[in-house]
Amino acid sequence: MSAFDISASGLTAQRVRMDVIANNIANAQTLVTKEGGPYRRRSVVFEAMGRHFNESLTQAHRRLSRIIGGGVKVNKIVEDQTPNAFTKIYDPSHPFADSTGVVLRPNVNVVQEMVDMIDASRAYEANVTALNSSKQMMTKALEIGK
Repeated sequence: MSAFDISASGLTAQRVRMDVIANNIANAQTLVTKEGGPYRRRSVVFEAMGRHFNESLTQAHRRLSRIIGGGVKVNKIVEDQTPNAFTKIYDPSHPFADSTGVVLRPNVNVVQEMVDMIDASRAYEANVTALNSSKQMMTKALEIGK
């Protein structure tokens, strides 16, 4: 897998992550979904791609084996299923209040989502920088041959 492929996989993965974060922020006030309850925060699970480098290693080195040279991909997008994760607000006059007057609010913390968005944005920028550096090195290598 080339440096371009690895950087492209990182760009794609971080774009998906930013989309999921934007969706969380957009639904931070959604009290009822098609499933019936408040919106549940979603997050992205990444998976390393590449080959395993442990076939010929000694027993001691097998414990330290890693996946090398393959980039990253989105394994899945998961909903937070933490019990009692929703914020409970007492408001008996609210149309979505239960019999005890409690309204369940989504488990989305907008501040945490913004921090995650900045993190994803910086990771995206790092992949763009790596892609541009690879492009410059390949261009210089081609110039050497002239």
